[in-house]
Amino acid sequence: MRAALSRLRRDCGLPVAFGGLLAGSGRYRIDELSGTETAALRGLDILRGNGLGGKAVARCRPFAVADYAASSAISHEYDAAVAAEGLRSVLAVPVIVRRRVRGVLYGALRHPVRLGDRPLSAAVEAARELEQALLVQDEAARLLAVALPHAREAHAGPPSTADDPAKWEEVRAAHGELRTLAQRVADPLLREQMLAACGRLAAASGGPRTQPGPALAPREIDVLACVASGATNAVVADRLGLRPETVKGYLRSAMRKLNAHTRLQAVVEARRAGVLP
Repeated sequence: MRAALSRLRRDCGLPVAFGGLLAGSGRYRIDELSGTETAALRGLDILRGNGLGGKAVARCRPFAVADYAASSAISHEYDAAVAAEGLRSVLAVPVIVRRRVRGVLYGALRHPVRLGDRPLSAAVEAARELEQALLVQDEAARLLAVALPHAREAHAGPPSTADDPAKWEEVRAAHGELRTLAQRVADPLLREQMLAACGRLAAASGGPRTQPGPALAPREIDVLACVASGATNAVVADRLGLRPETVKGYLRSAMRKLNAHTRLQAVVEARRAGVLP
């Protein structure tokens, strides 16, 4: 949210931005402010249909008013907070993820003026960026729900893949996706949780180690995790946001450390070493 507001202010040329995410059924709480002079807007609950933001949420599209207090196009439940911050011209854009409104972004000026297409378009782009970030977080949460129970089992003692090979393949797939997604997650705590789960899953791939595995770099593990899913170098590059030549370099380095001569052998050796599940 903070990054989206910074982009909105920069690209729209508006000095004030604020917003919030879904906090309950039909309720969106303003919890991030940028460029404000007071705390009047913080903690404000925006109800679906109420005010400018509530209208944007209800109609699932952006709206703007040239003079908030004088506008006849919106209801006025939040006039006191808007006036306390000294805002006049305001725009609001809904944040929509999988056809569900998950939040609302605002940009504002302290004088009345009709906002044109440029600031509205820039605000929509900021909302789209936030939507993609929320999609990534949703997918990370889904994968953690698959992986964490097995990671806890791994912490207690390594399970046997023979117990349920199909389930273990699902865990391996979740491990690879988690490592890929972790690079795109902005929340450092969530990223740390994802990578910790990956480490516990990798430790569950076999019995006790007689010696430590090779010291692979994080990116080398990322590449091997993708290769383990059957991805080509071009697909790996696309998933990780790397150049194909860079992927080849990481793969060669990992194969050398694992004393492997083929991609498949590298994956097998990585699993034996507890680097991959």
